[in-house]
Amino acid sequence: MRIDGAVYRLAALEALIPVHRIEGAHARWNDFTYTVLNRLGILTVAVFFILDPLVNRVMEELHLYSVQPFNLDDLWPGVSDRPLITFLLYLVVLDFFDYWYHRAQHNVRWMWALHSLHHSQQDMNLWSDDRNHVLDVFMHDVLMGLVALAIGVAPPQYVLLVVASRMLQSLQHANVRVHFGRWGDYLLVSPRFHRLHHAIGIGHESSGAGSLGGHNFAVLFTVWDMLFRSARFGRHFALTGLRDQLAPPQGKGRDYGTSFWSQQWLGFRRLLRALAGKPVV
Repeated sequence: MRIDGAVYRLAALEALIPVHRIEGAHARWNDFTYTVLNRLGILTVAVFFILDPLVNRVMEELHLYSVQPFNLDDLWPGVSDRPLITFLLYLVVLDFFDYWYHRAQHNVRWMWALHSLHHSQQDMNLWSDDRNHVLDVFMHDVLMGLVALAIGVAPPQYVLLVVASRMLQSLQHANVRVHFGRWGDYLLVSPRFHRLHHAIGIGHESSGAGSLGGHNFAVLFTVWDMLFRSARFGRHFALTGLRDQLAPPQGKGRDYGTSFWSQQWLGFRRLLRALAGKPVV
């Protein structure tokens, strides 16, 4: 499936079966700006190719001391001859690490200070997946690139893994009344399951207003949330956003910015507040 064709289909679904009418047209276009910068995972892939020679140099040094590099293929003899199985194996392992990184974003104060930008979209749509602070994106891509290199992912495979993951995540964020059925939602993260992750008072709070945590941290495979007791299933399609965006007394009326640059600047200020020990929620 061509990437642009998949995007057109998602846009058509948003028009046919939306969860709610999108009120902030400017916010949607601003999310599109993030998507233009990140749609093909250009930064993600660039970080990987920068890390690749550095990691290879480290491996060469370790080889001099008779330390053999780890390769995930070696755990299953003959699997390297089956590219589809290898691809799925890498996807599952990377998704496992992605789950824990995402969970940390919701539980570590300074990480949430950056990641909260992603959750501040009250009109969540198919472009919202890429709505992230640039520092958040960079840290995530460095970690995932190192994990991929550590388990033996080749550069061409990594490009395909990034594209596949990004397309599924675009569907998860789309403003569509779609789920994968009772058993399907237990396997893959659906738009309905992920909307609960973005829901006010559910997706980013575990112990009431102003707390860190949340539910449904899985990026692709729901099994991680079920295994580690962070899953929350529901039949409704929740509205999205952050509690502290709401006007008093429900919230604090906090401004997360309306333009790309204002959102980046305010996110950086929240990071400084978190590092200084000041409240970020």
